[in-house]
Amino acid sequence: MTRVNCCSPARGGKSFARIPLGGVGTHTGALCDIPGGSGLLGTDHPVIKHNGEAPLRKTKIKPFCMGQTPVSNREFSTFTADTGFVTEAARFGWSFVFHLQVPNSQQTLQGSQGAQWWRRVDGATWDWPTGPQGPTYEPDDPAVHLSWHDAQTYCAWAGGRLPSEVEWEHAARGGLGNVIYPWGNTDPDETQHLPCNIWQGKFPTHNTAADGYAFNSPAKSFAANGYGLYGMAGNVWDWTADLFGIKSLSKAGKAQAAAMHGYRLIKGGSFLCHASYCTRYRIAARTGNSPDSSTSNIGFRIVFDQV
Repeated sequence: MTRVNCCSPARGGKSFARIPLGGVGTHTGALCDIPGGSGLLGTDHPVIKHNGEAPLRKTKIKPFCMGQTPVSNREFSTFTADTGFVTEAARFGWSFVFHLQVPNSQQTLQGSQGAQWWRRVDGATWDWPTGPQGPTYEPDDPAVHLSWHDAQTYCAWAGGRLPSEVEWEHAARGGLGNVIYPWGNTDPDETQHLPCNIWQGKFPTHNTAADGYAFNSPAKSFAANGYGLYGMAGNVWDWTADLFGIKSLSKAGKAQAAAMHGYRLIKGGSFLCHASYCTRYRIAARTGNSPDSSTSNIGFRIVFDQV
């Protein structure tokens, strides 16, 4: 039914037609000024080589503003109240939820062969993130179960856009230059250095929640980076404007690119990342998903051009 993606399974269905909304609303979240100049993209020390993390390169970037956090449920609810917008998850009638998040009373169908920790949950949407048998949304958490199309529509309504990959990485580095993480080069661990919301314990069956959160956390959890941005590593993935492409001549790189043709790039990792299987909370890490897909660990941030 789906293509295997351990981080964020793809729906693989036909997306719904969107009705464009043009600049009629207001994004109410705080914004951070991101300076332009010479931006860095990628790394010369790739960990997941077939994803196209290498090489490190420089490019010119114009200054822009970025949401201090991923778009929150509070902000997304303003959008839906203003427009009556219905997300793709609601139109499909289901979305992917991590298995330990699913309420015991909620019936589920297995949804991703090879990544059994994902479950198809009927009725899972941004406002009922674990399905209709679970609690409704937390206003200060990042909005999830949003497809790339949903994110695009919100950004158009607010007069903004999604960031490019190089803008996202430039912002995540927070002025520190060629670093691995938004806080520097020190790796997170299981007990002492807990700078972001990722997995601690044995994935995917036991999370010690040593960082304070077993699953999603409020958008302003943990310390901000040098540009004042929260959550640039872990918690929820961020959709970007770019297609997922791999500039690689390797056999593995070509196979990866072919399997994910038409996918959109996501950055930042999520609360499910763990060093034992997925270190995509690194700045240079990257993967993608089909633009109609939605899960309990993908959200987005908005950017605005400076004039």
